[in-house]
Amino acid sequence: MDDLFLARALHVLAVVHWIGGVAMVTLVILPALRAFGADADRLALFERLEGRFSGQARVSVAVAGLSGFYLAWRLDLWARFARPEYWWMHAMVTVWALFAVVLFVAEPLFLHAWFHRRAARAPVASFARVQWAHRVLLTVATVTVLGAVAGSHGWMM
Repeated sequence: MDDLFLARALHVLAVVHWIGGVAMVTLVILPALRAFGADADRLALFERLEGRFSGQARVSVAVAGLSGFYLAWRLDLWARFARPEYWWMHAMVTVWALFAVVLFVAEPLFLHAWFHRRAARAPVASFARVQWAHRVLLTVATVTVLGAVAGSHGWMM
């Protein structure tokens, strides 16, 4: 099996799982939780659902990063980072880095505990803030995926 085929397939699969999961959380789970009953039940359910996905997201983000770096190295794509028409290369790295920092650094070190404390005090405002942040991240990720797919198939700005 060609190493480039495998790297591309793993990269796309990881991104589909990761960003698809972000879309599910943003567009389905968080709106449903905001309409959910008691505040304590809402927080407990959110933590159960988020906990199940965050581990999967960490794996997908790691696979996307490793395969993306491998593809850039193997195909010698570094010059693209110096050309503005390849803006989507920068966007992919930026989105990946942002999610990597959130999932591997911020969430385990302080974000999870901060949200739990905040949601216990002000659940409605806390869930509204989380949903807003997820919408921003999903929008940026969606534009990046669109640009990356179009750009990797020849579209240039």
